[in-house]
Amino acid sequence: MNYILDLRKKIGHEVIITAACGVLIENEKGQLLLQKRSDTGQWCVPGGAMEVGETYEEAAKREIREEVGIEVDNLSLYGLYSGDDRLIHYPNDDVVYSLSVIFHTKSFRGEISDADSEVQEHRFFDKNDIPDNLFIPDRRPILDWAKGNSKIIVN
Repeated sequence: MNYILDLRKKIGHEVIITAACGVLIENEKGQLLLQKRSDTGQWCVPGGAMEVGETYEEAAKREIREEVGIEVDNLSLYGLYSGDDRLIHYPNDDVVYSLSVIFHTKSFRGEISDADSEVQEHRFFDKNDIPDNLFIPDRRPILDWAKGNSKIIVN
């Protein structure tokens, strides 16, 4: 069952509201893992939409496993993001208003993979080397991290 695909069959490209979960994954050097999207070529926080019945944490862990190929543990809530920048117009004409729950972790295991069709590549970035071509909905959490914000952000 894929809730979003099933919904799209009924309403086409019209706007839908989704809940998405992402994880700011930091390595031992204090660098942030970003994912380059295959649809736009922009850098984003690894993660994706929740499925029916999942908890936020389950969705985040599943998405990281599917898209990055690693397991994450010790997730802590980093931020809740909403606002105008969450309205996404995808290249296939789908429109989504995506509310995001962003977690943070320094605990992961496995080998990072770029095999998922939604991904061009993964790369760790220093706080001062964050790329300019960020996926707009993920810009705030990425830049909040780069600024060193450590409190839970709700906006």
